[in-house]
Amino acid sequence: MLETKYEKLQDILRDLGKVVVAYSGGVDSTYLLKAAVDTLGPENALAYIGVSASLARSQYEQAISNAKIIGAEVLETQVDEVEDSNYAANKADRCFHCKSHLYGILVNIAKEKGYSGVVCGSNFDDKDDFRPGNRAAKVFGVHCPLMDAELTKADIRQLSRDVNLPTADVPASPCLASRVSYGLEVTEQRLKQVEQAEDFLRSLGLVEFRVRHHDTIARIEVNPKDIEKVTFEPARSRIVEKLKSLGFKFVTVDLQGFRSGALNESLSEEEKRTNL
Repeated sequence: MLETKYEKLQDILRDLGKVVVAYSGGVDSTYLLKAAVDTLGPENALAYIGVSASLARSQYEQAISNAKIIGAEVLETQVDEVEDSNYAANKADRCFHCKSHLYGILVNIAKEKGYSGVVCGSNFDDKDDFRPGNRAAKVFGVHCPLMDAELTKADIRQLSRDVNLPTADVPASPCLASRVSYGLEVTEQRLKQVEQAEDFLRSLGLVEFRVRHHDTIARIEVNPKDIEKVTFEPARSRIVEKLKSLGFKFVTVDLQGFRSGALNESLSEEEKRTNL
């Protein structure tokens, strides 16, 4: 079954022929880049990473490292979505405006360089999730080969293990803006607060977690098994001191624990339907 999906992915890529890969260094886009390089050759798969305030430095460095392992060329393009008032307003459609900026740039680059199209790492599971970025892909004609091949996140992780990609088992890591609560303006300062807070928690040995930005409140989500790691001394005092030094007035731990897309819980079903 998985082999059949992979063969379908290859067929989709061959039909495209020469692609620009919207690359973030995450599980999905890294595997897509690997598949494109293996199927089309490195000369026909050009990775572009959008550099902006919403991309954590640690994620950027990992993305570059992963591309070197694959043997792919990665170019950078500056994306200034924070300057867009529609994006900064941080409503339910924020992701649409973010992806629109990136895809608009990449589609133009593909045309200028003679590539047949742009591909992104959206997978089959994303069809059933709240992903306004999928709408941007449709608007700009960006292809979703993993989705079209019906490859799920679990499939992609397994295929990544099969080819020894370092991303096979890493936690998902969406952009920093996904930590800022809806309705709270996205600013470079707030994105930097989140990045520095998460870098600090990572230095304590935590692997899967989020620091959610609720203006004066930092809400920490960790796996339930890790709650003691952040609430027991001396870690508790160190975390409070660090996060307050970044400008947060209150530091909380969410007893429900880490869950991907937790901020979407505040959206109504109508808001979700309207922005898909």
